[in-house]
Amino acid sequence: MPLLFPCSRHPLLAALSIPLLLLLTTIALLALPSPEKALYHQAREEGRLLIYSVTDAQRVAPLIARFTARYPGIDVIYREMGSLAMHRRFLDDLTHRHAGADLLWSSAMDLQIKLVNDGHTQPYRSRERAALPEWANYRDQAWATTFEPVVIAYHRKRLPEAQVPHSHLALARLLQAQPARWRGRIATYDIERSAVGFSFLAQDERIGGEAIWQLVRRLGAADVRLSTTTEAMVDALASGEVDLVYNAIGSYVLAHAQRNPDIGFVFPRDYTLVMSRIAVIPRTAPHPNAARLWLDFLLSREGQQLLSAQQLLSIRYDSDDALGASGLAKVLGDSLKPIQPGLGLLAFQDQRNRAALLERWRREIGHR
Repeated sequence: MPLLFPCSRHPLLAALSIPLLLLLTTIALLALPSPEKALYHQAREEGRLLIYSVTDAQRVAPLIARFTARYPGIDVIYREMGSLAMHRRFLDDLTHRHAGADLLWSSAMDLQIKLVNDGHTQPYRSRERAALPEWANYRDQAWATTFEPVVIAYHRKRLPEAQVPHSHLALARLLQAQPARWRGRIATYDIERSAVGFSFLAQDERIGGEAIWQLVRRLGAADVRLSTTTEAMVDALASGEVDLVYNAIGSYVLAHAQRNPDIGFVFPRDYTLVMSRIAVIPRTAPHPNAARLWLDFLLSREGQQLLSAQQLLSIRYDSDDALGASGLAKVLGDSLKPIQPGLGLLAFQDQRNRAALLERWRREIGHR
């Protein structure tokens, strides 16, 4: 069920009469800088914004509420779905000439870049680009919006601190040294059913080479539990079904850890991948100005603060977020390996490359 955030239903506006609503809109316009004011005027003429996204609606709700309060007159419809489902839904909309999404927001970075490369997106130079890392913008068509390290998560009561692996090699050695202890007690992504999980393994292989396949082999020998989402894996960690999770998205782990002190996590010392949720505006967007306004707000200091409050960490260099781009760079330095939006992500969209990686995964993990 899509979430609808029409301006007239916002708590701050619901009780206002039409004249007062018009007055509020006028005041909002007067308070905006000229370029933002002009874009808002165009977006308000469109009156609607449809977002397809993989991000949990509850975590985005404060952002949408602030957006509709700041920009009265724009109804926001937010449809949450899985990354592969979202990609297929967009292409299906194109095939059947449906009025589809105005903005696509996904953690499946390679699928988003494929849309750019296939000519399905339109350029927009966000006014917030100066505060972002150079790599965060691809052709002014794909924008990295979050900074989410990929971590090893564990249960503090079931895994002593001295045994916690702090690198990919340490994890492989742990599994090799205690195969019986780890049988069925570790979880990771099912790369055949998760676009994000596939992307993580492809990046692992690019950086770690054959050592990563040794780790995958150890995971298979440990009868690893496979899942399609970090959320499901961390739920299994919290409930006692597993003791450790490999390649978990840090933002979800951090959210759990704040509620449950038994959940711990580490940034692998050899390298820590960093994922970002990529926003693109389709070439066929029915309401492109509303999408541009949303993108600017998403990347703004205010928008990034709202995301950080939901553990979707900030990509801005001027952020105070200790675990965001600026904070982690000071702590982890060169071991941080952001997955950069660009043509490099398309290597495994080639069917032969993709098939080869999947074939080896099945062989090393043990096809099940």
